[in-house]
Amino acid sequence: MKFGIDIGHNCPPDTGVTGIKQEDILTRDVGNKVISKLRTLGYEVIECTPKQADTVRESLSSRCETANTAKVDIYVSIHFNGFNWQANGTEVYAISEKARKIAQPVLDEIVNLGFFDRGVKSGTHLFVLRNTDMPAILIECCFCDSEKDMHLLNTEAIANAIVKGLTGKLPTTPVNSVVDEEQNVDTTVIRLQKSLNQLKITDKDGKKLVEDNKLEPETISALHKFQDIVGIEKTDNVGDATWKVVNLILAKRIIRVNHAGGPVVRYLQHRLGIQINGVYSPQSEEAIKKFQSQNGLQADGIVGPLTWEKLIG
Repeated sequence: MKFGIDIGHNCPPDTGVTGIKQEDILTRDVGNKVISKLRTLGYEVIECTPKQADTVRESLSSRCETANTAKVDIYVSIHFNGFNWQANGTEVYAISEKARKIAQPVLDEIVNLGFFDRGVKSGTHLFVLRNTDMPAILIECCFCDSEKDMHLLNTEAIANAIVKGLTGKLPTTPVNSVVDEEQNVDTTVIRLQKSLNQLKITDKDGKKLVEDNKLEPETISALHKFQDIVGIEKTDNVGDATWKVVNLILAKRIIRVNHAGGPVVRYLQHRLGIQINGVYSPQSEEAIKKFQSQNGLQADGIVGPLTWEKLIG
């Protein structure tokens, strides 16, 4: 059995909805877990999410082309819903009768977690279901703008439910899934040194830090530089405030004009060499567009996965 797993959106300008949590972040978290679990069970998995696209139409077409070219047996597109901050629950879309039979157990497993059952619905209006050659389903796991759903949400449990619904079984061994850096609990000095090096924060002499797990003057000077850049209190000991910002930057959240601000934007402004004020204004957007053009990226002013890759790897 060969699965085509499509992590919805995550390809600017094709981005998901924003509610209490961001769809792109949730789909990436759940999707990576599903891929890892299926592979652990011995299934072949084709990742259908494109790395880059100029338009939403191109993004959608690329997903279908990847699945069709690889001749996957089942195509699964993973999404989170968003509507009016009140609607809640899980629904799965399908077109063919064969796809509906695949969709129903997936829906049942997610509903068993406590989510409202919105049913298996016709997906004739959905591009990726109309343009794939195999049985295809699109899962709206729950509503990311619903307090009720976000209170219930556990991405590990959702991924398990999808895998069990698709295959009838789950891995019995631990799965190495992608970690959301915002939730990283590692607060060792060596991780601080590695993180500051990744963020290209040097010591007082402009040198890269030695990753030796020792909080010595060179590391402290780089720490102070970072704290000054992101606008938090300078301390010699790495506290929660510093780790919160380090982890948030490393999480590589999508940043767009008039939609974000604070420490992450201050870091971006530092890297771009422009005035640091923590506001992602049109001026900051223009600087991002210039950076993107210089690095062979689409100059859309949106700090997405490819832009973050060029900035911090």
